[in-house]
Amino acid sequence: MPKTIIAIGGGSMLEFQTLKIDRTVVKRTGKKNPKALFIPTASTDSEVYCGAFHATYRDRLKCKTDELLLLRDRPSLNVIRRKIKDADLIYVGGGNTLMMMKLWRRLGVNKMLEQAWRRGTVMAGLSAGMLCWFSHGHSDSMSFYNPDEWDYIRVKCLGLIPALGCPHYDGEKRDQSFEAMVKKTGDIGIAVDNNCAVEFVDDGYRVLTSADGAGAYKVCRRRGKIFSEQLPQKTTLLPLSTLLEM
Repeated sequence: MPKTIIAIGGGSMLEFQTLKIDRTVVKRTGKKNPKALFIPTASTDSEVYCGAFHATYRDRLKCKTDELLLLRDRPSLNVIRRKIKDADLIYVGGGNTLMMMKLWRRLGVNKMLEQAWRRGTVMAGLSAGMLCWFSHGHSDSMSFYNPDEWDYIRVKCLGLIPALGCPHYDGEKRDQSFEAMVKKTGDIGIAVDNNCAVEFVDDGYRVLTSADGAGAYKVCRRRGKIFSEQLPQKTTLLPLSTLLEM
């Protein structure tokens, strides 16, 4: 099975804004009624978010859906491990990336997810659920702790995509902060608009969109200067090596 990640920049699942991308997530499993596991850790196990996931993946896309709640009514580690192992696709919701990553590491969920990805489970997610697959994420997590005075931070994530991720690129005016972070760290930056995703399959990638005008961008530092380029939108996979090179 190919190793697949679909990293979605943003959009309202409740309003079915990313439904076109979600269809691709399901299609990648190769199954008619795949088992879809939702992990809403970053939203503190929001019931509303869980309802939106079931409305999309169960009611619209005909998956057999389940939730992995790690903050309220946390199951045993054996149950956590079984839920992750049994899933055909795993979708991670948005919210507080920093809190989510700290909890996952404490419970060992980070390693379970990496193992699932290596087995061929389709991995997807939006916002914080996009960032978690990257080496690091350009995150607004501090806004959850001090909403009146905060700045974006670089959060260590799972490292399955060796780059610095940035969601909501067109919706939250993150470009200057993201470019400054890339200039400081020297990371390859991958920025994704709302209603857009980058699909990573083994050694290839392509851009998916669910709205006109949405796109994804590569941001990098060369000889001390920042360069930004929009990624091409092709129907076929492009070599991942070209995306991750300086």
